[in-house]
Amino acid sequence: MTEAEALQILTDAIWVAARIAAPILLTAVSVGVAIGLVQSVTQIQEQTLTFVPKFAAVGAVIILSGSWMMAEMVGFTRQLWENVPSLIG
Repeated sequence: MTEAEALQILTDAIWVAARIAAPILLTAVSVGVAIGLVQSVTQIQEQTLTFVPKFAAVGAVIILSGSWMMAEMVGFTRQLWENVPSLIG
Protein backbone atom coordinates (compact mmCIF):
# COMPACT_ATOMS: atom_id res chain seq x y z
CA MET A 1 0.00 0.00 0.00
CA THR A 2 1.38 3.33 -1.00
CA GLU A 3 1.13 6.56 0.89
CA ALA A 4 -1.37 7.92 -1.64
CA GLU A 5 -3.67 4.92 -1.20
CA ALA A 6 -3.59 5.26 2.58
CA LEU A 7 -4.35 8.97 2.28
CA GLN A 8 -7.27 8.24 -0.07
CA ILE A 9 -8.74 5.69 2.36
CA LEU A 10 -8.41 8.17 5.21
CA THR A 11 -10.04 10.92 3.15
CA ASP A 12 -12.93 8.64 2.21
CA ALA A 13 -13.40 7.64 5.86
CA ILE A 14 -13.54 11.28 6.94
CA TRP A 15 -16.14 12.07 4.26
CA VAL A 16 -18.29 9.10 5.27
CA ALA A 17 -18.11 10.18 8.91
CA ALA A 18 -19.06 13.74 7.97
CA ARG A 19 -22.03 12.59 5.87
CA ILE A 20 -23.24 10.35 8.69
CA ALA A 21 -22.84 12.99 11.40
CA ALA A 22 -24.27 15.91 9.39
CA PRO A 23 -28.01 15.22 9.85
CA ILE A 24 -27.64 14.79 13.60
CA LEU A 25 -25.42 17.84 14.05
CA LEU A 26 -27.53 20.09 11.83
CA THR A 27 -30.68 19.06 13.67
CA ALA A 28 -29.15 19.69 17.08
CA VAL A 29 -27.80 23.08 16.04
CA SER A 30 -31.02 24.25 14.41
CA VAL A 31 -33.19 23.13 17.33
CA GLY A 32 -30.72 24.70 19.76
CA VAL A 33 -30.80 28.02 17.93
CA ALA A 34 -34.59 27.98 17.73
CA ILE A 35 -34.96 27.19 21.44
CA GLY A 36 -32.36 29.82 22.29
CA LEU A 37 -34.33 32.37 20.31
CA VAL A 38 -37.55 31.41 22.10
CA GLN A 39 -35.77 31.63 25.45
CA SER A 40 -34.36 35.06 24.70
CA VAL A 41 -37.72 36.38 23.52
CA THR A 42 -39.69 34.98 26.46
CA GLN A 43 -36.84 35.40 29.00
CA ILE A 44 -37.35 31.84 30.27
CA GLN A 45 -33.96 30.43 31.26
CA GLU A 46 -34.78 26.82 32.03
CA GLN A 47 -32.04 24.27 31.24
CA THR A 48 -34.39 21.38 30.54
CA LEU A 49 -36.16 23.49 27.93
CA THR A 50 -33.07 23.21 25.74
CA PHE A 51 -32.25 19.58 26.45
CA VAL A 52 -35.59 17.85 25.90
CA PRO A 53 -36.41 19.24 22.41
CA LYS A 54 -32.87 18.58 21.18
CA PHE A 55 -33.00 15.06 22.55
CA ALA A 56 -36.35 14.40 20.87
CA ALA A 57 -35.30 15.92 17.54
CA VAL A 58 -32.00 14.03 17.40
CA GLY A 59 -33.80 10.82 18.33
CA ALA A 60 -36.27 11.36 15.51
CA VAL A 61 -33.46 12.00 13.04
CA ILE A 62 -31.68 8.83 14.12
CA ILE A 63 -34.89 6.82 13.75
CA LEU A 64 -35.67 8.31 10.35
CA SER A 65 -32.19 8.17 8.83
CA GLY A 66 -30.61 5.33 10.81
CA SER A 67 -30.97 2.81 7.99
CA TRP A 68 -29.31 5.21 5.55
CA MET A 69 -26.46 5.81 8.02
CA MET A 70 -25.94 2.09 8.48
CA ALA A 71 -26.02 1.53 4.71
CA GLU A 72 -23.32 4.19 4.27
CA MET A 73 -21.10 2.55 6.89
CA VAL A 74 -21.65 -0.95 5.52
CA GLY A 75 -20.94 0.25 1.97
CA PHE A 76 -17.69 1.88 3.01
CA THR A 77 -16.62 -1.18 4.99
CA ARG A 78 -17.51 -3.50 2.11
CA GLN A 79 -15.48 -1.32 -0.25
CA LEU A 80 -12.49 -1.51 2.10
CA TRP A 81 -12.71 -5.30 2.35
CA GLU A 82 -13.01 -5.64 -1.43
CA ASN A 83 -9.85 -3.55 -1.88
CA VAL A 84 -7.75 -5.48 0.65
CA PRO A 85 -6.18 -7.84 -1.95
CA SER A 86 -5.09 -4.96 -4.17
CA LEU A 87 -3.75 -3.03 -1.20
CA ILE A 88 -1.68 -5.94 0.08
CA GLY A 89 -0.18 -6.99 -3.22
